[in-house]
Amino acid sequence: MPQILDPVPQDRPDRLTCTYLNYTSQIQVVRITNITNWYFERVVFPGQRLLFAAPGDAHLEIHTGMMASAILSDTLTCADLAIPDHVPSDLRSDTLVA
Repeated sequence: MPQILDPVPQDRPDRLTCTYLNYTSQIQVVRITNITNWYFERVVFPGQRLLFAAPGDAHLEIHTGMMASAILSDTLTCADLAIPDHVPSDLRSDTLVA
């Protein structure tokens, strides 16, 4: 069942379904902060895959957890993380987090 928290703003028709995999051995916090009137933040555990919806011009910030702090380790465009349209729709929406 899809979990919809913080849906993409209605005035953004350029919604993409994206995926991110935490391939590190550390907990990461991912954020999208460059979209006006919308804030997205999730914790991604080591080896966990996150499936989410975002506007096409969004940037995903990757913050890697350290002892009592987090360091911005990377910023990726959501367009680069987008799932191709030819993926069957039942696979695209089963674990969608928006």
